[in-house]
Amino acid sequence: MESVETGFAKINLALHVRRRDDDGYHAIETLFAFAGDGDRLSLAAAPGLSVGGPFAAALDGSDNLVTRAAEGFARLVGRPVEGGFHLEKILPVAAGIGGGSADAAAALRLLCRREGIDPAEPRIHDLAASLGADVPACLVSRPMRGEGRGDRLVPVKGLPSGQPLLLVNPMRPLATGPVFAHWDGIDRGPLDEGDPIAAARAGRNDLEIPAIEILPIIGEILTLLHAQQGVLLARMSGSGATCFGLFEDDAARDVAAAAIAAEHPNWWLLPTRLR
Repeated sequence: MESVETGFAKINLALHVRRRDDDGYHAIETLFAFAGDGDRLSLAAAPGLSVGGPFAAALDGSDNLVTRAAEGFARLVGRPVEGGFHLEKILPVAAGIGGGSADAAAALRLLCRREGIDPAEPRIHDLAASLGADVPACLVSRPMRGEGRGDRLVPVKGLPSGQPLLLVNPMRPLATGPVFAHWDGIDRGPLDEGDPIAAARAGRNDLEIPAIEILPIIGEILTLLHAQQGVLLARMSGSGATCFGLFEDDAARDVAAAAIAAEHPNWWLLPTRLR
């Protein structure tokens, strides 16, 4: 039985903030897509969570979405979860690419597999939603349209698997709360239906402007990505600070990655593909 899962990096091809509801949450419309790479989570014999990898120091292993997912799963099945987890933290934290949410989703997939439970069951979706708005989409880790808090999901067809993708982060964490707090409250209209790439190109990320107000370097990343040859779409993901570029082919992506890395050697880059 496979005991390792990838917490696939999440990107928002578009993210429209429509309103803030009375419960304090924001109603959004978004197109989720996923990279083929991400954190690596494995089952371990020892209880708890051990963390390694380049971003291990940024995590508090005692209070992590992986451990919360395990605790929620234990309550769901009515018995303690045996053993624990080891996380190889490859993705930066507070980066808008669903690192913690993707790791929680990976934990749920691992536990479901071990217990013979279908992760598509409504009770698992509900548990995922209780952990965070992005966790249900990360549980599936396939292209989805998300509405409500982002946890009402509809599968999306027509997004090309294997499309070259470049993720860029300035190595500056950006918390979600302050970005939403800086949103100006203006509803700029719905996300288009139909072809996801066309909808994404016609769409926007309403959190880009407030994120840039807090962290101006995001604007610099976007300018660089837009200037690259062969880029099909460049945008900030989620609430930032990670930005992404979709490219027409691997060669264009790799040339862009090399150019950006040479100019900004301290930034984090991940050349990958859409899952």
